[in-house]
Amino acid sequence: MLYHVIHIENHIAQEWQRDIFDQQICELGVDTIDCNDYYIQSELWESNRAAIEALCTGTDGITLLGVEACPDENWNATWEAEHPMQELPLGVKIIPHCAFGAGHHETTSMMIEALMNLSRSPLTFSHYSVLDHGTGTGVLAIFAKRLGAQQVVAVDIDDKSVVNAQENAALNGEQIDVRLGDTVPEGTYDLILANIHRNILLANMQAYAAHLAPQGELWLSGFYEEDCPILQQAAAQQGLTHTATHTNNEWRMLCFIKQ
Repeated sequence: MLYHVIHIENHIAQEWQRDIFDQQICELGVDTIDCNDYYIQSELWESNRAAIEALCTGTDGITLLGVEACPDENWNATWEAEHPMQELPLGVKIIPHCAFGAGHHETTSMMIEALMNLSRSPLTFSHYSVLDHGTGTGVLAIFAKRLGAQQVVAVDIDDKSVVNAQENAALNGEQIDVRLGDTVPEGTYDLILANIHRNILLANMQAYAAHLAPQGELWLSGFYEEDCPILQQAAAQQGLTHTATHTNNEWRMLCFIKQ
C-alpha cells in the first residue's frame, strides 16, 4: 500500500486548535500524524486532495509546504526506526509501526483505565466477549485479553494495522482474533470499544447497538466535548443509555449500556 506524506508548517498557538485541525484532516483520510508530517494512502490523497488543500488554506496558522510520495518499503523502515517499543502497565509492550494507538494518547489511556476498573469484577469480566473496532496497534484488545476477557475480536480497515496488531498480540502472548474489515464483525459482544473519529462512530452506531448483548456496554472515544451531544443523540436513537463521560484534557470518552 503506497502513501503520500503531507508536510505542513504549524503556527497554531493553542493545542486544542491543533487537535481540531488534526481531527478534520484525519476525517479526510490521513491515518498517521508524525509532528508536522501527515501520512495518507495515495489513493485517498488523489480523491481528497482538493478538500485537504482547502482545509490547510482555510486554517489560520497552517501552511501547506508540500506533498510527496512515500514508497511503501521506506514507510515501514522509517516509522519503525523512529518509534521504538512502548512499555505500558501490566507488562504490555507495543511496537507502533505505522498504526495509531501506542497507548499514551489521552483517548487510549482513558480506555485502558476504564478497562482496568471494569476488570476488578473478575467473575463478570472473565466471561466477556470484547470487540475492539478500529484496533490500530491492537493495544486496547491486548489490554482486554490481559485483564481476563474470555474472547477478544479486533478489526481495522487498514491491512498494515491488522499486521501490526497481530504482531503485538504475539509479542504479548495474547490470543486475539484480528481481522481486516470496515464493518462490525458478526457476533454478540458484551463490550465494544471504538476509539476512532466521530463520523466513523456515528456511521456505525446502529451496528454497535445491534451487536451488543443485553446489558452490553459501548465505549466511545476519539473526539471532543462539542462532539458529545450528537453522539449521545445517535446512541439514544439506537436504545442505548448514557452511563458516564470521562475527560482527559480536551478529549472525551462516552459510555453507554444496552438495557
